[in-house]
Amino acid sequence: MSIDHYENFPVASFLLPAHLREPIEAIYTFARSADDIADEGDASAEQRLKQLATYRHALDAIETEGVAAARGLPPFFARLTRCIIEHHLPLKPFHDLLDAFRQDVTKKRYEDFTDLLDYCRCSANPVGRLLLSLYGATARENFPFSDCICTGLQLTNFWQDVASDWNKGRIYLPRQDLARFDISETDIAASRCDERWQALLAFEVARARATLNAGAPLARRLPGRIGWELRLIVGGGLRILDRIEAVGYDVFARRPRLGFADKLSVAWYALNYPRPRA
Repeated sequence: MSIDHYENFPVASFLLPAHLREPIEAIYTFARSADDIADEGDASAEQRLKQLATYRHALDAIETEGVAAARGLPPFFARLTRCIIEHHLPLKPFHDLLDAFRQDVTKKRYEDFTDLLDYCRCSANPVGRLLLSLYGATARENFPFSDCICTGLQLTNFWQDVASDWNKGRIYLPRQDLARFDISETDIAASRCDERWQALLAFEVARARATLNAGAPLARRLPGRIGWELRLIVGGGLRILDRIEAVGYDVFARRPRLGFADKLSVAWYALNYPRPRA
């Protein structure tokens, strides 16, 4: 499964049990479609919000109408509805995702880290909770670890994508942090990677790494394929943070990505099942 478009989904689809591939693909397609509504094309904000409201109304109808709730919507919605019913998936995570996409339409700046974490609560954490549901791993003590992994991945994605988010009119770096390191929006617009920027992004990378590491114990708690999946996901996120550091935090010149050698490093991480790094 490609994750170029929606980066918090599983990166090791070959580990997924066959019976879970369809529901995970259905969830992915739902999120990607809603994300496209919020981000792509030339629609007005009003038109985007109206389309997202259609998805919300369909989710509301699933409990009472079943598959019929998908009438008039894109074909993937029928499959999603069937998977929700068959796997007894909670609807709240889907509603939370829609809240995040709606927020992407209406909110372009974040005041502080708490404000940003509240966005991650809707944009990233629901994915992990849905996967826990599919794997039958919904013990309450698993949720905080899952949330840390998903939020850490979301933060990592933000720091990868500062340049592309700027082109969409968004800045996910909290204003409080920008002020602390004396960075202005003009600096971002100019792709200015000076000592101030490097200090800011080093701070944000360290915070993302700490968040991922806080969730990493879940990969030791959960057995079998989901444990391996989580090790690869956490390892991949940590490796991307390493790549951001390796380019001197210049995420303007080139978006840091994982190459073949990086993927080998991630596999080594998973095989050696390390303790979280400080």
